[in-house]
Amino acid sequence: MPVEMTRQRFEELVSDALDTVPSGLMAELNNLVVLVEDHHPEDESLLGLYEGVALTERDSTYGGVLPDRITIYREPLLEMCSDEQEVIDEVAVTVVHELAHHFGIDEAKLHALGWG
Repeated sequence: MPVEMTRQRFEELVSDALDTVPSGLMAELNNLVVLVEDHHPEDESLLGLYEGVALTERDSTYGGVLPDRITIYREPLLEMCSDEQEVIDEVAVTVVHELAHHFGIDEAKLHALGWG
């Protein structure tokens, strides 16, 4: 049975997860916005999505573009968890996973590091 949680509470958990990222890494975030949506329109099982140009791919031609986006999907995270603590943990993992993509870390490396 999915965990019941208000959107506001879920957004607080995403904010709390961002607050756990070391300040040195947060200072490196550039042109990035983090959003919460109910679910991905094409893949309702997707937990999070990074869309943009990773920092490792940016060069002197990068500029004048809309911010990169990290979207955290509320419904699939709530559906996969059995209690609020599990939601807290999974939101934190998802946020770190998507932030890692912003830093240029690919899926294979994330899985190898245990953040898959």
